[in-house]
Order: sequence, then C-alpha cells, then structure tokens
Amino acid sequence: MIVVTGAAGFIGSNLVRGLNRRGHTDILVVDDLTEGDKFVNLVDCQISDYMDKDDFRQRLAQGRLPGIQAILHQGACSDTTERNGKYMLDNNYRVTLEIFQYAQKHKIPLLYASSAAVYGAGPAYIEDLLYEAPLNVYGYSKFLFDQVLRRHLGNLAAPVVGLRYFNVYGPSEQHKGRMASVAFHNMNQFRDEGHVRLFGGWDGYPNGGQMRDFIHVDDVVDVNLHFLDHPEVSGIFNCGTGRAQPFNDVASTVVNTLREADGQAALPLDQLVAQKLIRYIDFPDDLKGRYQSHTQADLSRLREAGFTQEMRDVQTGVAEYARALLKQGRI
Repeated sequence: MIVVTGAAGFIGSNLVRGLNRRGHTDILVVDDLTEGDKFVNLVDCQISDYMDKDDFRQRLAQGRLPGIQAILHQGACSDTTERNGKYMLDNNYRVTLEIFQYAQKHKIPLLYASSAAVYGAGPAYIEDLLYEAPLNVYGYSKFLFDQVLRRHLGNLAAPVVGLRYFNVYGPSEQHKGRMASVAFHNMNQFRDEGHVRLFGGWDGYPNGGQMRDFIHVDDVVDVNLHFLDHPEVSGIFNCGTGRAQPFNDVASTVVNTLREADGQAALPLDQLVAQKLIRYIDFPDDLKGRYQSHTQADLSRLREAGFTQEMRDVQTGVAEYARALLKQGRI
C-alpha cells in the first residue's frame, strides 16, 4: 500500500493519477474533507481507502498502520499569506516530523513536499542553507523540517526526499481559491471579464515582468515518481523547470489559447496590451517586501540524482492546461 497525504488536493490528486497510470491502485488517501468540494479531485482516481488526516495522525502515534510501502506526503497549509504561526507549524512542520519518525522506525520510504518559499527573495535558488531565508511563516514551516532531514541524512533507516516545489500549475487546483496558480486565475478572468489582470511594475521589474519558475503538475508528478523508483537517493531537491519566465508569458499564452479556441489569431504582447486584453494593476502595498519577484530553480542536484527529463515551458504547459479545461467545459 502507498499512502498519499493531501490526496484530495492539487498535487496529491495528480500523484494518485500518476500512480494509477502505473497500475498502482492500493492507495490509502489521506486528507481533510471538511470542505467537501475537493472530493471531485478523487472521482477519477482508483484508491483502496480514505482516511481523515486526524485519524491518520492518531494511527501514526499508536503505530497502527501496517503494510505501507511508501508515503508521499503532500498534505499542508499552502497559503503563503496565513499569519497563524501556531497553526502553520503544527499542520506543516509537526505533522511532517511525526510522519518522518514513523517512516524511519518502520523503514518506509518517504517523499514530502517542501517549497521554494524557503528561499525568500533569492536571488539564488540552490539547496544550501546559505541561500535560504523565508519571508513568511509558511516558508519557515517548510524550512524547519528541511533542517531536520539534513541533520539525519547521515544515518537514515529508509530513504527520505524533500522536493522544493516552485510555481506549480495544472488540472485539479480549482479548490485553492486565491492560492490557485496565476494561469488558473488568468483563465477565469478572461472568461468572466474578457481581459487578464497582472501586477504592474515593482522591484525593478516592468509591468507583468516579475518572473517565476512555473512548472506543470505533470512534471512534478514525474519528479516524484523518479525518486519513488530510486530509493537509493535521499536529500532535498528543487522541483522546478530551471527556467524563469515573466507573468506576461503566462497571460499571453492564456489569452491566445482561448482566442484560438474561438477561431481568433494569436497576438503579440504589445497588441494584447493595446487592445486591453491584458491590463496592469498597481502592485499591492501589503505584498511589498514579502513577495518573490524572481524565482528560478537550480536543477544541478536534481540532474545529478538522475532526473534527466526536460520540463514544459510556459507556452507549452499553460496552453496544454487551458485546452484541457476547455475540453472539460470548465472555462
């Protein structure tokens, strides 16, 4: 049995589908369905059981979870604007620590979700303490457990891999609200209002010019499955494309893909702006000093660990995502 926590969520449900594509169906799904609408992410998944996250945590404490082959721990509060540190550290740090301790005691491979938020404002995104300075308590909650793994790397009883996700986008993120990807928000804005809004210039960047490492969720799944296949490897690895692209690229791809679906020609950025299909709003004061204006994963360690697959760029991945949602009738 493989355990996937946070499995009704965005990355978790895509991991379950990735396992299903490999023929794995003996999967224990762990999540919190207090907000029940997330169930839709599991409808097309083949699983063997569902367990509430609090019950799972209790079973861990009691040592009553036999037959686990691996744990893919994706469950967390991913709201980077959450200020409740007590909640964040219990939900993100303490639960991960408890899973880690159980997995080590029972010699179970563990893959867990870390985050590029540990790097703060950058400018370097290399898996080294020298470059890590989180800007919010979410980033700190991920940073804190990464330090636990580092302290134990020399004496692990079973493999442990932490993956520092960069800006992930793709299907099954509709429940995330304001924390959904910019691609998702852009698609809904264009559908509802006929234009897309981006932040204006700030921090030395032009309008829509802040840059992120945007990675399609299917590429994230492939990275996870790579490490599941290579239990000889442990450590902390960036999970991004290694390519920084501006928000303008995301918006342009969204608008042109949706225009294409309506039989309209693609337009360059300057024309999209001139026709007010892309519009800019003032950069919010409350995000100044707490916002990553540029992220780009250094993939050196990921490549050294044997993952050689090339990731989708924004133009490929966002267009693929938009077409999938169009086909499903969701935009």
